[in-house]
Amino acid sequence: MAPSDPTGQAPFFIVQNTGSGRDNAQDVQATIRQVLDAAGRRHEFIAVDDGRQLTAAAQTAVERARRHDGIVVAAGGDGTLSAVAQVVLGTGLPFGILPQGTFNYFGRAYGIAQDTELATRCLLAAQPEPVQVGLVNGRIFLINASLGLYPQLLEDREAYKRRYGRSRSVALWSALVTMARAHRQLAVQLEHAGQSRTLRTPTIVVGNNALQLEQIGIAEADELQRGRLVAMGVKPVGTLAMYGLVLRGWLSRLGDAEHVFSFGFDRLTVRIGRSRRRVKVAMDGEIHWLDTPLEFTVSPQPLLLLVPPEAQRAEPA
Repeated sequence: MAPSDPTGQAPFFIVQNTGSGRDNAQDVQATIRQVLDAAGRRHEFIAVDDGRQLTAAAQTAVERARRHDGIVVAAGGDGTLSAVAQVVLGTGLPFGILPQGTFNYFGRAYGIAQDTELATRCLLAAQPEPVQVGLVNGRIFLINASLGLYPQLLEDREAYKRRYGRSRSVALWSALVTMARAHRQLAVQLEHAGQSRTLRTPTIVVGNNALQLEQIGIAEADELQRGRLVAMGVKPVGTLAMYGLVLRGWLSRLGDAEHVFSFGFDRLTVRIGRSRRRVKVAMDGEIHWLDTPLEFTVSPQPLLLLVPPEAQRAEPA
């Protein structure tokens, strides 16, 4: 049962992934403690240093939040937020976030500051609002889910980050290097709205974040406001053309490219070849193997996200 006063004295149970984020995990925790202690707000950290431990940590946080009429909070990158949200969804508990990632699309879309101290202060005054999340084969994603080239980009990006550090420039450089290599084309069948379409493509991305879609120039971003998701894909192209698409994305004009297709949908089934029983899918930056076909839809239950008051919301940079 959700606490009757989620922004009053309800304790915070904070799941922190110390293995992710752009800042020192101990410094992050110290900053959060300092703000909450100064406000007299009860809190407890449930810290893990391995993303594989997040589900168990989130389950512990949910159990304690239910027992003490509390709130579950996730501190980490978008993958951490998604993993904790997977456990919180459907419990009726409010869900707070303290973004620590490279891009932080989920938090930025709802005006949640990227600065830890400011985000924690805003968390104290935040109110729960129902927000849409996507599902693929029953697993949630907050920002996007993808297959094909994009998961490979993410895997290479993590390797570059471990070597060169976490920054947007490192992420961009690793993407350019990945696209320079030969990549496979997927033979896919897309089924939605009673229609079927067969094509070859290097990647399919399903988006649930208006900020990200708007920044790359996808016109269907407003489909999210109607409770739908947005699918995007690329027709078979060479390396130079792929670089051109990246440039268009920087200029917020990706949707204008002749090689790109996109559409909104309520439910989408993706079938991949005849022999592919499982496929690698990236969800909010984390890689998973899922059985095919892939079924994409909006979760019938929203996530009760703690959102700052209008006056405290950060502008999405």
